[in-house]
Amino acid sequence: MTENEITSKTLYQASRQIASKEISPLELVQACLTRISDHDEMINSFITITADLALQQAKQAEIALMGMDSSEIESRSPLFGIPIAYKDLYETADILTTAGSTFLKDYIPSEDSVVVQKLNAAGVISLGKLNLHEIALGVTNVNPHFGACRNPWAPDRISGGSSGGSSAALAAGFIFGSMGSDTGGSIRIPSSLCSTVGIKPTYGRVSLKGVLPLSWNLDHAGPMARSVLDAALLLTAIAVYDSYDPFSVNHPPDDYLTHIKDGVKDWRIALADDDFFDCTADEVAQSVQLAGQIFEDLGAHVESVPFPGARQAARANGLITVCDAAAVHKDRLDQNPGGFGADVLKRLRLGLETNTLEYIQARKNQVELRRQFERFFESYDLLLTPTTPVPAPPIEGPDAVEQAHLLTRYTAPFNLTGLPAVSIPCGFSTKRLPIGLQIVGKHWAESQVLRAAFAFEQARDLHKEMPSL
Repeated sequence: MTENEITSKTLYQASRQIASKEISPLELVQACLTRISDHDEMINSFITITADLALQQAKQAEIALMGMDSSEIESRSPLFGIPIAYKDLYETADILTTAGSTFLKDYIPSEDSVVVQKLNAAGVISLGKLNLHEIALGVTNVNPHFGACRNPWAPDRISGGSSGGSSAALAAGFIFGSMGSDTGGSIRIPSSLCSTVGIKPTYGRVSLKGVLPLSWNLDHAGPMARSVLDAALLLTAIAVYDSYDPFSVNHPPDDYLTHIKDGVKDWRIALADDDFFDCTADEVAQSVQLAGQIFEDLGAHVESVPFPGARQAARANGLITVCDAAAVHKDRLDQNPGGFGADVLKRLRLGLETNTLEYIQARKNQVELRRQFERFFESYDLLLTPTTPVPAPPIEGPDAVEQAHLLTRYTAPFNLTGLPAVSIPCGFSTKRLPIGLQIVGKHWAESQVLRAAFAFEQARDLHKEMPSL
C-alpha cells in the first residue's frame, strides 16, 4: 500500500487491518511520519513530533502482536497500535506540554493526564503534541508563538480553534485520532471548518485531571477523528469516572458502539429556527436544511422550532470563559502581561475588568438555562444546528476576538449547559470549504448523538473526502 492509501484510512479500518495482519503498527507510524514530513511545514499542525518514541512504541506493538493468537488479537483494544496525537494542553510525561504559550515553553510534566493514561493502556501510539490557539482562548489557531495552523482544505484560511492542530492533522491524514478540549466550541469549531468529527461529551463525562485548564466551569475533554465510529471508539476508552477529578461526575458508563448502526427511525428531531440563527451564511443554512431532510428520509420526524435561551447562553458562556481564564492566569497577568499574544491579552483583561455582579448573574443564568434546556429535550430526542455560522474565514481577516464572537455563537450554549454535542461534515461551500452540522442531545446521551451522527454520515459519505495537499 502507498503512504496515501494507508493514511486515508479511518481508525476503524486501520484497526481491522492490524487485526488481520494486513498492515502493521510500524507501517502505520512510518506512513504518518512521512506524510507529516512532506506536508506539515505548510499546515503547521504539530508543536512537538515524537518520532523516535512512536517508532519504538510501534515496534513494541508488533512484538506483542506476534505473541498473540487470533482470539487474543480480536479481544485486544481496537485502539491498539493506532497512531494519534494530543492537543498540546494534555500533560504527557517527559514530553513538552506548552498550551501554545511562552509561559510553558519549557514545561515537561512528570506524569500523564488521566486521558493519556487510559489511551496508553489501550495501546495507542503517540506521534506528538498539536498546535492550538494560545492557552486555548480563541478559535482561529493563529498562534503568535508557534505560528498559525492552516486549514488543509485552503491554507490561506484558519483551521479553527482552539483545537485547530487536531482537526488540521486529521484532515491532512497525519494521524488517526486526537484529543481536544472544548470550552466554547474548541472541539466542534475546528471539526466543522476542517470537515472532521469532534464530540464534546456531557460535562463531567471525561476526566480533566492533567488537562491544563481554561475555565473550571466550562472545560470539556473529548475525541476528534475522521469518522463517527472512530470518535465512538476513542470515547469508549476515555469516558470513565475519575474520583481524583473534582469535576468528574459518577454517572453510569454508556455503550457507544452496540447500537450505533441502528438508525433514527421515529426519533423526534428539532431543527433550530429562530432569529438567533439568522446570521448563518446561505450556503451553511442550505446544507443544514438538507441535513434535516436526510433525517426525514431516514425515518425521523424533523420539526423546525425556535430554540429559546441560546442567545443568553452564548453570552453567559463568553463572560464566564474570560473571567475564569483571567483567574487561572492571574499571576502571569500581574507579572508579565506582555508574554501573552495581543488577542488573548485583550480577552484576559476583559475578564479582569468584569464586574463581580455580572459574573454572579452569569453563573445564575447557567443554572437556569441548564434546566431550561433539559426541559426542551423532554419533547425532542435531538437538536440540529449549524456548527458555525460561516465556513473557515481567511487567516488575514477580522481579528481573533471578533472571530470568537462569531464562530462560538452556536457552540457555546452547550458548554454553558453541559449538553453533549457533535460536529460532523455536512457539505461544502461553492469555494470547496467544509460545512459542519451540530447534533445536540440531552445530558448523558452521547450514544444517541453518535448514533444519529453515524446514520447521517452513512447517508452522505462526506467523511471519505480528503483535501489535496
